[in-house]
Amino acid sequence: MNGAQLIGAVWTPGLGRSYLSRYDKPMAIQQTDARRAGSDPINLARERLIVALDVPDADSALRLVQQLEDTCSWFKVGLELYVAAGPTIVEKIAASGKNVFLDLKLHDIPNTVAKAIQALRPLEPAILTVHAAGGRAMMEDAKAAAPTGTKVVAVTVLTSLDGNDLGSIGVDGDPHSQVERLTELARTAGLDGVVCSGNEVAAAKAVWPGGFFVVPGVRPANGVSS
Repeated sequence: MNGAQLIGAVWTPGLGRSYLSRYDKPMAIQQTDARRAGSDPINLARERLIVALDVPDADSALRLVQQLEDTCSWFKVGLELYVAAGPTIVEKIAASGKNVFLDLKLHDIPNTVAKAIQALRPLEPAILTVHAAGGRAMMEDAKAAAPTGTKVVAVTVLTSLDGNDLGSIGVDGDPHSQVERLTELARTAGLDGVVCSGNEVAAAKAVWPGGFFVVPGVRPANGVSS
């Protein structure tokens, strides 16, 4: 990988403000490769944006994919949609020529996570998430079990959590320092990158200059914060 890759977030098209929680936003991807600096902004946006299909059923998800087929190349399938629609939704999105970010945030003992990812191998998602808090062994096994070409990225600190929340579960320090610790752990475990908020991404990049970063919460200039 040449240089760091940075990922952010935007609103889900067609969904009302009340539907989106403050921490579960559509994803966007920004590649910071200097070779792309002079590229057309529309084409760059098509490559960078990962639209979250935060909808309750397959029909709603596929309508959004169809509506945005000329605009976006990436779509996120999160836990809600995957549980509701099953692996078929991933297969249908991929069959339309789009990249799938499978955001399941897997977190269990190493063997269980590895077996779960082996079961996901036929889907060949472009990006798959696990929780960094699962530990180094879990992340190592997750990466080993993933399909060739699938980026496995670790969720560091959920953006719904603050320092008080971390303290209540026995984690010392603020979210910033926890993100730094877990970013280093994910790096040494051999993962491809991490998920962290925009407030911590600069620190995470300093820990892992060549990492791949997913940053939820970025919105269009005219977006309304929930």
